[in-house]
Amino acid sequence: MNYIGSKYSLLDFLETSIKQVVGMDGKVFCDLFAGTGAVGAHFKKLGYQIIANDLQYYGYVLNRHYIGNNRPLQFNGLKGIIPRQNGTLLESRMNEVCDYLSQLEGVEGFLYNHYAPTGSLRNGNHRQFFTDENAGKCDAIRMQIETWKDNGNITDDEYFFLLTTLLENIDARANTASVYAAFLKEIKRTALTPLRLKPAVLIENDMAHRVFNADANKLITQIQCDILYLDPPYNHRQYSSNYHILETIARYDNPSIHGKTGLRDEGLRSAYCSRHSVKQAFNDLICKAKAKHIFVSYNNEGIMPLDDIQRILEQRGPYQCFMKRYKRFQADVQTNRNIKGTETVEYLHYVNVNYVDVK
Repeated sequence: MNYIGSKYSLLDFLETSIKQVVGMDGKVFCDLFAGTGAVGAHFKKLGYQIIANDLQYYGYVLNRHYIGNNRPLQFNGLKGIIPRQNGTLLESRMNEVCDYLSQLEGVEGFLYNHYAPTGSLRNGNHRQFFTDENAGKCDAIRMQIETWKDNGNITDDEYFFLLTTLLENIDARANTASVYAAFLKEIKRTALTPLRLKPAVLIENDMAHRVFNADANKLITQIQCDILYLDPPYNHRQYSSNYHILETIARYDNPSIHGKTGLRDEGLRSAYCSRHSVKQAFNDLICKAKAKHIFVSYNNEGIMPLDDIQRILEQRGPYQCFMKRYKRFQADVQTNRNIKGTETVEYLHYVNVNYVDVK
């Protein structure tokens, strides 16, 4: 999934830098601003016990699967609905369920009526985030998943696997330049491809992981870890508006919406996206953190000055900084915005915490 601030392309840099100073000191890794879960999933594969959190519910859904699910899913509650073939492996069973959902007929649900051309026109708007076919198919699949959950046909683990699979596959069919702040005037090729569910990857790991959907500054007082990894928002663009449709698909709560792009009325706002509140919020977070090692990802385009980050971190112990240049995320190329450059500098700030109570 294309995602603002994603560290997918920087995973090797993060792993190498963190191991360089931490070594084998601890196995509890906390990803407090987890987003799509790329960093937490990477360290889960390395054998760490993960604590993951994201304020957006769609982020929680993704992490609830990638971090929370550890074993192939059986879908025993669907035996009477989707017969299981003799000798079917669990991985194949997950494919069977996704194939069944992919074959559902589309319906005129919330996505179709508000974010596809025909449905939105009937409601006095013109939005083409998805084709009519894919929006209707997504509505049908989302409704079926919720019905199975309400009827007790699927477990929580199976529910979040299916939601993650739907979110990733419908996002790949969106008629956008990677974010949902605007739709494209012409339907692009990938958006025309019919929606079909490719199962989300399952990462096996024997550790007991925890996943939260909370404000990071409130959650920090309730958790302890060995390695605290922070990747907060770094500019004024709120994730709640950039990914509002994913939030609506995840919740499927028929929200009140407004504006040309159909924004949710109650979009969550982060203190880390404002120059007026970011320093106070960051200082509060660092001062309350119960961790042996704190790492902070923040690039050279962030609204918080690097000197302020260093000054705040040095309150907790000896400070270091790693740096890597990489290709800039350019989701806004097709919206004619001014691109400052093609390259970004990623800083990984580190402090060895003088905190003796963490075990």
